[in-house]
Amino acid sequence: MHEPPVMAWDVEVLQNEPDVLTVCKPASVPVHPCGQYRKNTVLGILQAEYGLAPLYPIHRLDRLVSGLLIMAKNPAKADIFRQHIEAGLVQKQYVAKVVGVFPDAEQVVDANIDYNAREGRSTAEVGISNGDTTLKGKAACTKFTRISTNGIHSIVLCEPVTGRTHQIRVHLQCTGHPIANDMLYLSDDVVNRSTLGTTADRAAALSGGSPETSCESHKEEYKYCSEDFSIDPMCTHCPNLAPNGYDGHEEGLWLHCVRYTGPEWVYECPYPDWASLT
Repeated sequence: MHEPPVMAWDVEVLQNEPDVLTVCKPASVPVHPCGQYRKNTVLGILQAEYGLAPLYPIHRLDRLVSGLLIMAKNPAKADIFRQHIEAGLVQKQYVAKVVGVFPDAEQVVDANIDYNAREGRSTAEVGISNGDTTLKGKAACTKFTRISTNGIHSIVLCEPVTGRTHQIRVHLQCTGHPIANDMLYLSDDVVNRSTLGTTADRAAALSGGSPETSCESHKEEYKYCSEDFSIDPMCTHCPNLAPNGYDGHEEGLWLHCVRYTGPEWVYECPYPDWASLT
């Protein structure tokens, strides 16, 4: 079965310890097999290129997010990391490139996150539950600190206290400074992924450039891409299992994991090129 292409194949190994492996995950590469992805994953690449298996990721990064990924080499070490995380002993740091001049003072967003699994999109809920209203989402909190700004964009340090789906992305949207290339949360005018049969981010990228474009024209664009797929003469499945819902143009989010700190351990990843505004 053919897989959608990824933006990068190189998974840089940062530290290779007896019980722990840390890597810099490229944007667009999922951590583990999911959806149409099997070999084009961090775990698949590390096994194929370095012979590193089995590995146990101790945290997750969304497919379009880059940066530090920590993996245990055995179940016992993975369980130690899990205990640290569940006990609230782990601090996480990300950097993001956001729209506008982010406030100079630290900003704390404390808003429930309600994740819609069908559409792959989260919303923030602000307020308190009472007799008439019940918040559906899960409690979530993120601290933000501006690192730099050029008057158009800002580089922001993001420290999630909890770990909800799309938490940093949604909480930055709450501040009025969403990630500058995050089409899913830059606009409310996004075609549902279930309509296009693709991921939420890809649906948002298609609808973001032309709000007046109809869903039918998006479907036609995907249909064309499928028909344009290059048939592999060695493949017994061609052309029926070409990648579905991929238009060949994708950009990694300007969101990057840089540091995880726990009891007597620290792992870090270099900042990405886009984090410099000079």
